[in-house]
Amino acid sequence: MKKLEEYVKSIPDFPEKGIIFRDVTSVLQDADGLHLAIDTMQEKIKDLDYDVVVGPESRGFIFGTPIAYNNHKPFVLIRKKGKLPRETVSATYDLEYGSATIEMHKDSIKPGQKVLIVDDLIATGGTTEAMIKLIESLGGEVAGIVVLIELAGLKGRERLSGYRLESAICYEGK
Repeated sequence: MKKLEEYVKSIPDFPEKGIIFRDVTSVLQDADGLHLAIDTMQEKIKDLDYDVVVGPESRGFIFGTPIAYNNHKPFVLIRKKGKLPRETVSATYDLEYGSATIEMHKDSIKPGQKVLIVDDLIATGGTTEAMIKLIESLGGEVAGIVVLIELAGLKGRERLSGYRLESAICYEGK
């Protein structure tokens, strides 16, 4: 059986020279790769006590939903501003060029609930930090974070110190 890393395609000089883009879609397009990705992520957090799984649009939905399903937990969506129909809470965070706002339903996390954040990738940690703010603003407690890929060179782990962060694959560079 192939290792998980072998399902990830690395594209040099995308989106700009000197960057190696780690393509998650190649994992999704292979049944064995997808199965291995979900199993590996679940294995990383098998000892974690949590009540609800949260995932951001869109790849957090892809990886978070099967983990929630397999562990009989609810799944909560975090979406871009303006996409959710009921009352929301929001957090704005900085991007390389500008800013972005994410939202979740105000009633999606109950005070005291332990929350697992699931996403495809952690780079600088800005999106994850915004998700943590949303969860904590509703009285939730972030029990842990699990991602498929960590780009260690962008220091997201340092930004999120104090929170348990697990990654299925860790690339040392950017």
